Amino acid sequence: MCGIAGFLAFHPVDAASAEAVAGAMADSLAHRGPDDRGVWVDAASGVGLGHRRLSILDLSPAGHQPMRSRCGRYVVVYNGEIYNHLALRRELAPLGHSFSGGSDTQTMLAAFTQWGIRDTLPRLRGMFAMAVWDTHERTLTLVRDRLGIKPLYHGQCGGTFIFGSELKALRAHPDFAAGVDRDALVRYLRLGYIPAPLSIHEGVRKLAPGTMLTVNAATGRSETHAYWSVDEVWERGAHTPFAGSAEDAARMLEDLATDAVRCRLISDVPLGAFLSGGIDSSTVVALMCRAAPDRVRTFSIGFPESGFDESDHAARVAAHLGTRHTSFRLGPADLLAAVPDIPRHFDEPFGDASQIPTLLLCRLAREHVTVCLSGDGGDELFSGYTRYGETARAWAALSRIPRSLRSACAHALAALPGAIHAHLGRRGKAIAWRADAIAAPDMASVYDRFLAHHPRPHELVPGASPPLVPPLAPGDPWHAMSRRDLGDYLPDDILTKVDRASMAVGLEARVPLLDHHLVEFAATLPTHLKRDGQCTKRPLRDVLGRHVPPELTERPKMGFTVPVEHWLSAELRDWCADMLAQDAVRAAGLLDPPAVTRIRDAYLAGQTSWHSCIWDMLMLQAWHDAARAPSAAQPADKSDEI
Repeated sequence: MCGIAGFLAFHPVDAASAEAVAGAMADSLAHRGPDDRGVWVDAASGVGLGHRRLSILDLSPAGHQPMRSRCGRYVVVYNGEIYNHLALRRELAPLGHSFSGGSDTQTMLAAFTQWGIRDTLPRLRGMFAMAVWDTHERTLTLVRDRLGIKPLYHGQCGGTFIFGSELKALRAHPDFAAGVDRDALVRYLRLGYIPAPLSIHEGVRKLAPGTMLTVNAATGRSETHAYWSVDEVWERGAHTPFAGSAEDAARMLEDLATDAVRCRLISDVPLGAFLSGGIDSSTVVALMCRAAPDRVRTFSIGFPESGFDESDHAARVAAHLGTRHTSFRLGPADLLAAVPDIPRHFDEPFGDASQIPTLLLCRLAREHVTVCLSGDGGDELFSGYTRYGETARAWAALSRIPRSLRSACAHALAALPGAIHAHLGRRGKAIAWRADAIAAPDMASVYDRFLAHHPRPHELVPGASPPLVPPLAPGDPWHAMSRRDLGDYLPDDILTKVDRASMAVGLEARVPLLDHHLVEFAATLPTHLKRDGQCTKRPLRDVLGRHVPPELTERPKMGFTVPVEHWLSAELRDWCADMLAQDAVRAAGLLDPPAVTRIRDAYLAGQTSWHSCIWDMLMLQAWHDAARAPSAAQPADKSDEI
């Protein structure tokens, strides 16, 4: 895995200055690629490309980037892995292409030479973000993988187009001066993450998954092309559903998942897996144990609080499968010690509290391996989230009641004093939180309420407007909710978390359940094959049941969460009060101080259960404080014009 960065100035530049800037942008990503560094500049065209390398395949200098095609036309910086690159080589060799090393980057460049960039992309199987300079057409093309496993940001600053794997690379450009995007801030306070294409900075965007963006150096014009789309795949699957039985579905899924796992075992460095003991990670590890030539290494993390601790379950699954297992227990002191690292690694506000155990788990794994397989994606593909059922049941009941009556009830519940909610305990707090959902006009709005960390986040941001509710696709609601999460929550929360946490320590995370062949199959499965009554992820459970006894994995869904609600009311209470003090909030200038104080005081008094909202605001304040601090990676002399 690697870090990429660069710019297109649209005019000739000084070569030395351009190399310095491209180098500074790349060096800000040194954590993503500690093994090698490269810079390539075409001063006459105003192009600079930078690369930091984490060596996984072909550890020799033959894998050095930026890399130029043998024909001389294409120059690429690339972050990711192409798992079918050897198969592509076998296809390219009879066409006259030869290779001097084992790097998948060489394979990809040969494919560009043979088929062009656009026609190569559908042939690639893997995770990737790349920038390709075409010396003939004088175009810069950015590409992101189908599911958004690897990140890529881009924007304009001072008339220069800039890009990078993380925002810190863009900030390292001397002309970067973007402010905070208020719309993105409201979305963040609603969801706990910033959905694409937005970023925390005005004018800076995330490249959408499955998309290529081409910028013309001569005209300055850009063109976007979606070569793969979750919406199209899910729509196609709904129109051509799988016609087999549950047993047929499990058999097909096992074949696809086994192949996806097997091709992700290719590595020239030590490899392992994350194991929580749940359905998804246990399935991945079970299939690894069948395919791997050596004993599999597994890693888990746990907490003192039993309601959040899955480490014992993971240990039992590991013992059954015979893995070499390592576990680590996390307490409040570990959480607080890791908080200062979060803004530095995530670059923009990020409120998923499982970011901390994920980061610490990656640190643990990196002491032993360089590549880890993860079970992410199973919930989105196979309707595993409990909120899907909660939403469907809630809307089935609410839709029978006139909306005017529901609105009156919601208003009355919201108007109850916080002390009454507190007196009713957790149920009262839940009523206060869900009151807004009662008046929802449609199922999409109900689902949005279940996702929301704050029902009216625009009230926290001076001058902001309410966020729009994304619609759900018509048809099967379970299908529609999965489709929305695959296109939004998965890349912008789950995969962002895994990428930043793993790359922070130079660890490559691979996600076999998000192999696009497997995703396209999952899209064809009707809901009745994915869930049976209260049993979700039925195909995965059926596959896992062939390798692990159900009593080791069947239990109420827990998720990879941390006891933030308890910690914020106990060990982290003083830190919470200080970070959200009116003076601190006023100094940051992002939120309305009185509104924040009301939420903080009600929470600390036990009158609300808004711990997710509190955590989001804490992470926002921590991000602001880190952004004001001097950066460790300094850009080139700002007097040099690019």
